[in-house]
Amino acid sequence: MEQLFDHSLLRQRRERALARLEPGADFLIRRVAEDMAERLMVVERHFEAPVQVHGGLPLVADLMHASGKTAEFSFVDTRPVPGKNIKATRLASPDLVPLEPQSTDLVVSPLALHLTNDTPGVLVQLRHSLKPDGLLLAATPGAGTLGELREALLAAESELTGGANARVHPFGDVRDYGALLQRAGFALPVTDIEEVVVRYSDMFALLRDLRAMGMTSLLTERSRAPLTRSVFLRAAQIYAERFSDEDGRIRASFPIVHLSGWAPHESQQKPLKPGSAKQRLADALKAPEQKLPR
Repeated sequence: MEQLFDHSLLRQRRERALARLEPGADFLIRRVAEDMAERLMVVERHFEAPVQVHGGLPLVADLMHASGKTAEFSFVDTRPVPGKNIKATRLASPDLVPLEPQSTDLVVSPLALHLTNDTPGVLVQLRHSLKPDGLLLAATPGAGTLGELREALLAAESELTGGANARVHPFGDVRDYGALLQRAGFALPVTDIEEVVVRYSDMFALLRDLRAMGMTSLLTERSRAPLTRSVFLRAAQIYAERFSDEDGRIRASFPIVHLSGWAPHESQQKPLKPGSAKQRLADALKAPEQKLPR
C-alpha cells in the first residue's frame, strides 16, 4: 500500500496543536461538528453504542451526546482523546479501525478520511464494525480545499526557483466518495458538499490557523527544504492579487464533503426492479413523452 501520508508526523503535529490550541483556531473543526450533529438530529433513533473514529477532538461526540441522540462515545484515534464523557479510547493509525465486527450502531468520522492511505479499505472496516442498520456519518475536505493557497505557492515557487513541489494535500471529489461508499457495501449511500469560505487579512494569517489545527502538509514525498522568505512573500502577493475581495481580505475555500451510509438490513427500502413501475415518469411529471433519437 502506497504511503501517501506520514502518520507519525500527523500524531506529532496533532499533539503539538492540542497542547497549545489557540481560542478560535479550531473554527473549522467546530463548524463541521455542528453540521454533523444537525444531520444526526433528523434521524429518529437513539444510538446506544456510538464510536468516533479519528478527528483529534471530541467536539462531534460531545454535541451528539448533549443532544440526547446518543449514549456516551468510545473513540479510536492516534492518541488519547481529551475531554469528558469518554467511555474508552483505542489507539490506531488512520488506516486502521480496531473495532469488533457489528459492535457499534453509529460511527462518526470528522475530518479524517482525507488523511488515510487506504480510504476504500478504511470504509470497508467501518462498514464491518456497524451492526445491521447501523449508521456512518463522515465529513472530509473535498476537491478544491485550499485551492487558492495551492495556486499561490506553486506560482511563487515556480517563478523564483524554476521548479515547484506539492505543498497542499490532494483532496477527493464528492462523486469519488459516493462511489467508495457503494464499493464498501453501504446501503442508501448519500454524499453532498457544503462550500465553506473563510476570509483572512492575508496568507500568513491563514497559515497560522492551519498550523494551530495541525493541518499543514503531511505528504510522505513532501520537500524537506523549507520555502525561503522571498517565496512566501511572493506567494502572499499572488494570493492577494488573485483571491482578495474589495476590502482587501483574501478568501480560503474549504469544500466539506458529507457522507452517510447504512449497514445493510432487511428493513431498509429497496430500489424497484427495472420495469416494475406502475406509472410512467412522463405522467408523474405531467410532461409530454419524447422519444430519443435513434
